[in-house]
Amino acid sequence: MLDRRLLLVSGKGGVGKSAIAAALAIVAARQGRRVLALAMTEETGLAAHLGVDALPYEPVGIRPGLSGAAIERSAALDEYLKLQLRVPTALPTGQLSRALSVLVDTAPGIREIITMGKPIYEVWRGHWDLVVADAPPLGQLQSYLDAPKTITGLVPTGTVREQAARLARTLADPHESALLLITTPEELSVLETREATAAIDEERSVLIAGIWANRVIDPLDVPSTRIEGLPDSPARSAALLHSGLASAQAPWLEAIPGDPRIPFLFGVRTPAEVSARLADLCEECV
Repeated sequence: MLDRRLLLVSGKGGVGKSAIAAALAIVAARQGRRVLALAMTEETGLAAHLGVDALPYEPVGIRPGLSGAAIERSAALDEYLKLQLRVPTALPTGQLSRALSVLVDTAPGIREIITMGKPIYEVWRGHWDLVVADAPPLGQLQSYLDAPKTITGLVPTGTVREQAARLARTLADPHESALLLITTPEELSVLETREATAAIDEERSVLIAGIWANRVIDPLDVPSTRIEGLPDSPARSAALLHSGLASAQAPWLEAIPGDPRIPFLFGVRTPAEVSARLADLCEECV
């Protein structure tokens, strides 16, 4: 899972993708790699799970071997103009960037390619052994993955088309990039994940390296008849609830591949504590 240089982590909103993205970045840093954890569209979740209040656009050190950053679209556009389109560094591009913001927000694929281009550019820089990107949720992900192909289809020639084609090649190279999908064993999450998997596989825009089930509740190692025979008490109520939730998850766990099951973490924890515990669990999965 961590042998590539870019790992995108996505899933339906609310399934814990930011927590697992942070956990995998921590695991890679523990292994002695230089890691960048990058929030692509919403930085609050990733920042909290990395134990910081906010993530800036320029990478900032979080712990030894691990840095964090978040994409800010106007800054990404300015960087794209200077580094990818060879606009002279000395030329002030702020006014040009503001003028192009209307284009970015309205033209097909422009907003997405600016955002998708940032983690791939960080790979090209060669400063990081691994970039772990907290990617857009499944409802938006396909448009970001398709953005390089969209641009190459719209632009016949020139630097923009060449850069888009290079982005597409890096994203589609299974030795360079991969996508990890996170789901929870619930109907809506599993169905949306399966639908997204089929669409991504058809487009072949990126390799799906795995589908992980998060917040899995293991069945109690106690016969149900014994639980039902307990006298009324908080322990009996808790056991019945646990068994009911585990039973409800079971058919949806069978509907997704047998990749690692991440257990539900009981108890009150801060986001940073959650990602640290998940990192301990993920070390066994990667």
